[in-house]
Amino acid sequence: MSELSSCLINPKKSRSEPFIDSTALLIPIPGDLQRTVRFFKTCGRLLFKNPMVQVVQINDSGRHIALAGPAVGAPQAVMILEKLVALGAKRVVFFGWTGGLQKDLSPGDIILPDEAISEEGTSRHYSDEHRSRPSFKLLQDLKKSLETERIAYRQGSIWTTDAPYRETIHKVKSFQAQGILGVEMEVSALFTVGAFRGIETAAVLIVSDDLSGMTWRHGFRESKFLAARKQVTRFLYHFILRPS
Repeated sequence: MSELSSCLINPKKSRSEPFIDSTALLIPIPGDLQRTVRFFKTCGRLLFKNPMVQVVQINDSGRHIALAGPAVGAPQAVMILEKLVALGAKRVVFFGWTGGLQKDLSPGDIILPDEAISEEGTSRHYSDEHRSRPSFKLLQDLKKSLETERIAYRQGSIWTTDAPYRETIHKVKSFQAQGILGVEMEVSALFTVGAFRGIETAAVLIVSDDLSGMTWRHGFRESKFLAARKQVTRFLYHFILRPS
């Protein structure tokens, strides 16, 4: 019996749901999701909406672009990723926030994860590996586009956890010493499930707060962080709409 047929519940597309184009955005933060939807509606119309996925039909091409979320934590993010795959997504870019672990990072800095260390439970149902990676090609495409637009970023590993209130000093120091750039709640599971389902996944993260000094300093209202949220939204809008 195959892995798929042995599962009692499998992701699928219903008759009322549209097929989507190959690249989709998965955005956990409601404000970022709303801003992104507004961007896409300037060149199209909202074709479909449910609590997990909104689909905008682009006027000049008829393409169906999926904008998914909100999704806090690995279990919810993976449920939405599975739905995107069932709707036809071949590439999924995650746009989220991360706590910075290195002293030379500050709120508003942009990170492209090239590896994720899993301390979340969802990945274990898809793989025994504790480290996962994005699609090499999608990561390279994002890097090339960021560099073309002269947007600064850091590339490196991040730590994914289910328990933000258990980011202990011991753990933070340990991951900091390993050169891990940030900590967040979804990416390792998304990379793992993307590989399992045979689709391309990658992530663009904004540093939202700072743990590097062994105290928590949030940057949610800092001007650099707020500007980065708008900058990354515009960047991903152009990235998704560019000719394939």
